[in-house]
Amino acid sequence: MSKPVISKTAQKEIALNRVKSLLKQAEDVFSKDKSLSNRYVTLARKIAMKVKLHLPLELKRKFCKHCYKFMMPGINARIRTRDGKVIISCLECKHFTRISIKKKVKNES
Repeated sequence: MSKPVISKTAQKEIALNRVKSLLKQAEDVFSKDKSLSNRYVTLARKIAMKVKLHLPLELKRKFCKHCYKFMMPGINARIRTRDGKVIISCLECKHFTRISIKKKVKNES
């Protein structure tokens, strides 16, 4: 028996749904078991890399880009604003990410 052929777009949709569910589970289980939460992040990243899936920003910012640990603001992540930037600090590896805040432009009509 041969495996059924699934298109690349269908594979990416399935992978995105799985990644979303894994990161949701990571958020739910974080207060009980941090290592299991970090394992869910690792699995989600592996699934995304396998099908070359570009994660949306809201999913990318749920874990540290340096140590790949799940970040929960106030517990193992610090979020501050300074000079028009949001600074997200990972308290696990002391790495930080700067995200610029875009200003809204008024239409002059």
